[in-house]
Amino acid sequence: MKTAKKIQIISLIACISVILIFATTLNSKKLILNEGTANFFPTKVDFAGENTPLQISDVRERMDRELIVNANLHGSNTLIIKRANRVFPIIEPILKKYGVPDDFKYLAVIESGLINAVSPSGAKGVWQFMPDTAKERGMEVNDIVDERYHLEKATEAACKYLNDAKNKLGSWTLAAASYNGGMSGILKQMDSQKSTDYYDLMLTDETYRYVFRIIALKEIMKNPQLYGFDVKSESLYDKLPIRKIEIDSSISDLAVFAKNQGINYKILKIHNPWLRDKKLTNLNKKKYVLDIPTAGY
Repeated sequence: MKTAKKIQIISLIACISVILIFATTLNSKKLILNEGTANFFPTKVDFAGENTPLQISDVRERMDRELIVNANLHGSNTLIIKRANRVFPIIEPILKKYGVPDDFKYLAVIESGLINAVSPSGAKGVWQFMPDTAKERGMEVNDIVDERYHLEKATEAACKYLNDAKNKLGSWTLAAASYNGGMSGILKQMDSQKSTDYYDLMLTDETYRYVFRIIALKEIMKNPQLYGFDVKSESLYDKLPIRKIEIDSSISDLAVFAKNQGINYKILKIHNPWLRDKKLTNLNKKKYVLDIPTAGY
């Protein structure tokens, strides 16, 4: 009996030791995470090269709010970091081509999470264009083809808008704010409040937070480990190799067309989400370019 009791006592001590070690490790990890998400605050931030005046108390507090809130959206931001590896290489050269600062790719992040999102108001795509605005910017929008889902064309349209906004409003920060609040809305507030600085304007809550959300995602995505994100490079989403084919006629059945290209209907639609029907009606012989993956699907 004594031997059995000793064994029981030793086993109990061993179990307690394991539990204590596990608890200590867990608390240590929580401390590291909390330090990263709640306590880290950059000494300097900017948007498109325009300084964010963190020395102003309300500006600093607004920046702190967005960093804390967004750093704790762990699941969604992990997915965004993974998607960015596939989407940013498409967006970046288009921004550069149109002379739009690279930071505007983070505007696309907060608009859609880098997916072809659909808002309750009817905005669609990575850049979240409304139908009329998309058409004004040269995109085709109908039940057969919706180029709001065409990443390259939507990015070009966004660049044209942002350049116009910068010319009218005077800064890239205000141009970014206008993507949410509208050019006329921002101009009206600038006039009534006698200010030309986004950080000095009192705006609607969403527009008031908008640029800070962009900067917060920029900071988190450029320094993920500081904010508790440890996404391995091998887990990032890659863009599949593709070949581009030009079409200037109707396609009566996209499923048959896909099979003839060596893929299936699902893969065709994933890589060409702007095709909105099971056919492509093209009576005007317009030229469309389709992406056909060649591997990895």
